[in-house]
Amino acid sequence: MLHKLTIPISEEAVTALHVGDQVHLSGVVVTARDAAHKLMIEKFIRTPQVAELPDLYAQLSQLLAGGAIYHCGPVVSQDDHGRWRFVAAGPTTSIREEPYEADVIEHFGLRAVIGKGGMGPRTLQACQDHRAVYLHAIGGAASLIANSVKEVVDVYQKDELGVPEAFWVIRTEDFPAVVTMDSHGNSLHAGVKERSTAKLATLLALNSG
Repeated sequence: MLHKLTIPISEEAVTALHVGDQVHLSGVVVTARDAAHKLMIEKFIRTPQVAELPDLYAQLSQLLAGGAIYHCGPVVSQDDHGRWRFVAAGPTTSIREEPYEADVIEHFGLRAVIGKGGMGPRTLQACQDHRAVYLHAIGGAASLIANSVKEVVDVYQKDELGVPEAFWVIRTEDFPAVVTMDSHGNSLHAGVKERSTAKLATLLALNSG
C-alpha cells in the first residue's frame, strides 16, 4: 500500500503505517549522521548546553517536531549564486546511530527516521513509545533519490563538521521509501535476522550430521 506523507507528520498518519508499506514523503527533512547525532546528544539532550548553540537548537526543535531525519552524507555542488544542490543523496547505514536515535526521537518529537539497513531494539521501542517509524531508503540509488530533493533550504555546522556530517535542511517531493519498523513494535529487519539465524542453525546441524 502506498502512503503519501507530508511533513509535519501527524500521529494518526504514523499509526496507520505498517511494515511493508510504501511511502512517498514530501516536506522539509534534515540530514544527520554520526557527528550530528553526537552533537545533538552532547549539547542538547544528555548534558544540555543549549546556550552554546541556541540558534541551532531552536531551528532543530522546529524542524524535527513531527519531522524526519535522514541518515545521509550527500554529495553536493554549489552554483555561482551560492545555491547548493544535492548531486547524490544515498542513505547511510543506520545502525551506527542506534546509541543515539531513541533519545533524539523522544527529545525532538521525531515521526520518521530514514536510512538503510534498519536499527536495533532501542530505536524500535522508541518508535513504539513515541509514535514514529523507520523508513528504508533505496541503497545504491543515490542519484535517483537526489531527484526527489527539490531544494536545499539551509545547512548548519558545515564548516565545523564537514559536508557529509552537516545538518542539511532539504525540501523533498515524493521521496520514496518503505516502512520497515513501525509504531506497533514490528521490525522487518528483526524478522529477517530471526529467520536467517534459524536457517543457519539448520544448515549447520545438517553439515555436522
